[in-house]
Amino acid sequence: MNLERVRKVADAILYEGYLLYPYRPSSLKNRQRWTFGGLYPSSFAKRTGEALAFETQLLVHGDGAAIDIELRFLHLRATSRATGESWQEATDRTVRVENLLISDLAIYTHEHRFAFNASLNGAIRQEHLQASIEAWAARTGDSLHKLTIRVSNRNPIDLPEGITRDEASMHALNSAHAIITATNGEFVSLIDPPQGFRDAAGLCSNTGVWPVLAGDEGSHDCMLASPIILSDHPQIASESAGDLFDSSEIDEILTLRILTMSEAEKEEIRNSDPRARRLLERTEALTSEQLIQLHGVLRNPRAEGLAAGSEK
Repeated sequence: MNLERVRKVADAILYEGYLLYPYRPSSLKNRQRWTFGGLYPSSFAKRTGEALAFETQLLVHGDGAAIDIELRFLHLRATSRATGESWQEATDRTVRVENLLISDLAIYTHEHRFAFNASLNGAIRQEHLQASIEAWAARTGDSLHKLTIRVSNRNPIDLPEGITRDEASMHALNSAHAIITATNGEFVSLIDPPQGFRDAAGLCSNTGVWPVLAGDEGSHDCMLASPIILSDHPQIASESAGDLFDSSEIDEILTLRILTMSEAEKEEIRNSDPRARRLLERTEALTSEQLIQLHGVLRNPRAEGLAAGSEK
């Protein structure tokens, strides 16, 4: 499996919507943040309708399959900007559960609980997080199992009424998603399942995430359970110079807009967030050749198939 390729896509998901163009805290859309993959404490989720957990169901073919789960999310921290205003940044968190035998999961539920302690370092505050990963399976056919993975926020804190969503997000798993890999077995596409697996695929239910095959084209040993909709085997465009925090936009447009910002706007970006500052510095350092690469590439997704057909 090509986990490096998978993690590049997963990193883009992790920071999807982290800080949107025009990348200034004073922008309205950057005052309403953390819109993807948030898992909140029960006290807040029940009152507001926000998610407490996500659950994904996958088809695993192979009685001897072993499953690894890599949960990834953002753990927020509050800090003070140069202007004295509060600003939320994030710490990447990864929790792994490894070597779960599908035959064992068909007998019992595996639960892994974990926590990250609260901390206070000068003006930087980070709240306590507590959550769990549960996994179980059920045989649905010959050497075929339906694997269920559930990730839940188990923070017992009673958040008061009237707390803002941003403040509640300090106690949440933000941009939560999972990379699931299999050895001695393979996953079945839920988007385009083979004929013999369509009925079983139709019985899989997913809440809060969208599972797709990930890694090299044609591989079936890795699934990415994403809070945004993707196709099987998603990839990062080779022309992209780096994360722009918004996959629904076009790199060239965002890059050119950044370059036309005023010095006052750029200074606000520099003073707000280390990731935004690096984005600005990277954009300003792009060469003419790199900018031309962003202008557009014409591809024919059918070309390879057509060429192969012409050789027959």
